[in-house]
Amino acid sequence: MLLDFLIALSMFYFFRKTGLYFVIIVNIILCNLQVIKLISLFGITATLGNILYGSIFFATDLLGEVYGKEEAKKGVILGFIALFYMTIVLQLTLWFQPAGDDFAHTHMTQIFGFMPRIVLGSFLAYVVSQSHDVWAFHFLKDRFQSRHLWLRNNVSTAISQLIDSTIFTLVAFMGMFETRVLIEIFITTYLLKLVVGMIDTPFVYLGRAIAHKHSEAYTHTA
Repeated sequence: MLLDFLIALSMFYFFRKTGLYFVIIVNIILCNLQVIKLISLFGITATLGNILYGSIFFATDLLGEVYGKEEAKKGVILGFIALFYMTIVLQLTLWFQPAGDDFAHTHMTQIFGFMPRIVLGSFLAYVVSQSHDVWAFHFLKDRFQSRHLWLRNNVSTAISQLIDSTIFTLVAFMGMFETRVLIEIFITTYLLKLVVGMIDTPFVYLGRAIAHKHSEAYTHTA
C-alpha cells in the first residue's frame, strides 16, 4: 500500500502530470486483474484489487489540486480508455485456437473468461465514482476557497468510494456468491478503500509541495 503511493509520488516527481496519468492507466488495469482473487482480511473475505485502486483517487485528486478540474477529468477518461482496450484485447486473445502443446489457454480462460462481468462492473463503478470524485473535490475546493486540502481529499474520496464499492459489488458479484459473502466483500471493499484513501492524504500534501517547489501553476491557501 505504502509502496504503491511512494511509486505514484515518484512518478509525479519525475514526470509531473504525465506520471499521474501513467499511474491511473497502469493501476486500473492491475486492479481489474487482481480483483478476481479473493483474500481473507482479518477473517473477512475481500478482493485483492482494492489496494492499488486507492492510488487512482490519489492521482485524480492531485491532478485536480495542481492542474485543475479539466486535467483530472482527462485522467479519468484515459483510465476508461485503458480499461476498455484491455478488455477487448484479452477477449480477442481467448478466441485464438491454442496449439496442441499449449498449456496456458485453459488457465487464461479461467481468469479472463470471468472478465466481462468484472469489467462491466468496473466500467460503471469507475466512471460514476471518479466523475463524482472530481466534481466533489472541486465543489469543496470552491466552497473552502482552496483551503483544507485534507478535508476535500477525504470527503470527496470517502463518498466516491462508497459509490464505487456499491456499484462494483452488485454488478460484478451478485448471484455468484451467497449473500453473506457478498455483504462481506462489500464491507471489506469499502472499508479497505476508505483506509487507503485516508492514508493517501499526506502523499497528496507531499505532491502539492513538490509542485510548489518546481513552480507548477496552481493556487491554494492551506
